[in-house]
Amino acid sequence: MKKLTIILVAFLALMMPFASVAQIYDPVQWSFSTEPLGNNEYNVIFKAQIEAGWHIYSQNLKGEGPIPTTFLFAEDSKYERIGEVTEGEAIVHYDNAFGIELNYFEKEAIFTQKVKVLGKEPVAVKGELEFMVCNDGMCLPPTQVEFDINIDGGTIANADAQEGDSLLSMILQAILWGLAALLTPCVFPMIPMTVSFFLHGSENKAAGRFKAIMYFIFIVLLYTLPIAIIIMVTWIFGGDSVTGDIFNWLSTHWIPNIIFFLVFMVFAASFFGAFEIVLPSSLVNKSDANSEKKGLAGVFFMALTLVLVSFACTGPIVGTVLIKSTSGEFWTPILTMFCYAVTFALPFALFAMFPSMLKNLPKSGGWLNTVKVILGFVEVALGFKFLSVADQTYHWHLLDREVYLGIWIVCFAMLGFYLLGKIRFKNDDPVETIGVGRLILSIITFTFVVYMIPGMWGAPLKALSGYLPPQQTLDFDLKRINQENADKVIEFIQQNVKAVPAGQAQQNEAKPVAELCEAPRFNDIFHLPHGLKGYFDYEQALACAKAQNKPLYVDFTGHGCVNCREMEANVWSDPRVLKMLREDYIIVALYVDDKTKLPEEEWVMGGDGKMKKTIGRKYADFQITRFGTNAQPYYCLMGHNGELLHEPRAYNLDKDGFVQFLKEGLENFKNGVSVRNINE
Repeated sequence: MKKLTIILVAFLALMMPFASVAQIYDPVQWSFSTEPLGNNEYNVIFKAQIEAGWHIYSQNLKGEGPIPTTFLFAEDSKYERIGEVTEGEAIVHYDNAFGIELNYFEKEAIFTQKVKVLGKEPVAVKGELEFMVCNDGMCLPPTQVEFDINIDGGTIANADAQEGDSLLSMILQAILWGLAALLTPCVFPMIPMTVSFFLHGSENKAAGRFKAIMYFIFIVLLYTLPIAIIIMVTWIFGGDSVTGDIFNWLSTHWIPNIIFFLVFMVFAASFFGAFEIVLPSSLVNKSDANSEKKGLAGVFFMALTLVLVSFACTGPIVGTVLIKSTSGEFWTPILTMFCYAVTFALPFALFAMFPSMLKNLPKSGGWLNTVKVILGFVEVALGFKFLSVADQTYHWHLLDREVYLGIWIVCFAMLGFYLLGKIRFKNDDPVETIGVGRLILSIITFTFVVYMIPGMWGAPLKALSGYLPPQQTLDFDLKRINQENADKVIEFIQQNVKAVPAGQAQQNEAKPVAELCEAPRFNDIFHLPHGLKGYFDYEQALACAKAQNKPLYVDFTGHGCVNCREMEANVWSDPRVLKMLREDYIIVALYVDDKTKLPEEEWVMGGDGKMKKTIGRKYADFQITRFGTNAQPYYCLMGHNGELLHEPRAYNLDKDGFVQFLKEGLENFKNGVSVRNINE
């Protein structure tokens, strides 16, 4: 049998080259999507993913040469095209073979056609695109791709959801959100905690499977039942901001975050062998002697821990679904939340079943304890995320970026030494030799440590942006220090150097970046990323926008918002985005989870009839009552009278799409165009 397996593998290896030759090579993959803009207008987006080493050409080619990318649309009376197809910024290169400048795209190309739907019925944008793909040595023949892109007609309620969404559509969205939630930093580390907990499970497989199923049911019920109650209360009493306050408290208040932090530290200590996690003896004595009941109590509390900890990241996702209840719907949010919970809980149930099978495996070499210790180091590192959220929300300044990074660097360095056998815990077997597995893991761990070290002096560490405190909390940020010194030099020159001659001024003319109108309120506790300057008070920012005749860029954000940090690190950092934010907009960052108390004269009555006394509560209520959502990040481009210049944009790492968002908002501001008014 072994020989047969080897022969089969060898045969497949020999056949692989022939299998690849038989396929038609296509280095470009096209995808199509739509983006609602409001007023029945949409962007139809054509995105090409291009393999490394290949490129496709722009629409704008002059002279004889390669085939440009072209779009041919079928005629349809249900919609009209607004303008021509636009494209992202192309690479410009002089080609000696053709003797002309060629505009082309590498890695990715995005083309956009703006359309207006003329009725209420769904329409389809149909047609054909043609393109040519080349590399440095050859070109493939021109390729034609047919497209058929569906658009739902009607007025857009906001950028995230359309009125009249079918129940099936809502369920599919809930399932996708459930899958996305599994990848959030708050949820992902719960998987090893689940595995560790069920390693101490039942002695027989049937009981282990039963507990895993009950674990799944408990998670679903813990999500769905409280949500149903909250929806019922909101629906009966009409308090639009009730749900927002509850989830805001869970994700940002110091009490739950400290509890989550302590839970992680307790689990880590258990993983290191300090003690076994068991129910207190007093509870055991009061419990029924039936072992299954005791087991279910532990399973329930494990499910409760998972749900509570996950709210720190999934609260905004759940809140987005709950907003549906304020528009008169009742059963739809409950059903969609049930689908979300089932999707979210199912992988944990599968992980819960897996440890019971692990118990049947031999425990030779103490490998099982090694796994637990590794998980312990990971739990220590990730547990500090919750302490960091509380620290940022209440401005304790205990875990600024360099302190947090220092903890992670030490933690993972110790993990690396543990893998090399230099550190031992009481339940570990002696490490006489280092196996290949340990060696590979130690290399990965020390590489991660080396990657983090430059972050102590201002490196952005984009891969960890969702886990780390904001860049602006770093005291050692050399880039920011240099920028501040440069600003001081420029200020000194402006104050002490005489006027430049007119001719020289014209030579050096560049678009000026206006200073802020006045010192921002709360700039001692809030800071914008990447050295940007802006405000943290809506009224103050609006006054400056009017004074400088610029549109307002409103950033609904939060200290505990992981996706906000990812957007700032990966999208705001794009030079095109930074340039527009610096030159064309007045920025205002509104922290919806901040606990700083406002002066009494600035308290506002919320939409739920309750007085809002802190910065966070004031702007959380402002977002819910004016925009109908409590999710962050949430970006709004606004004029001077409460008009939205573009439908708001939520979490989306598409840099080209964000640039287009800013450009269209600026253009609408100049032309006096708006999609709706938040004051109406």
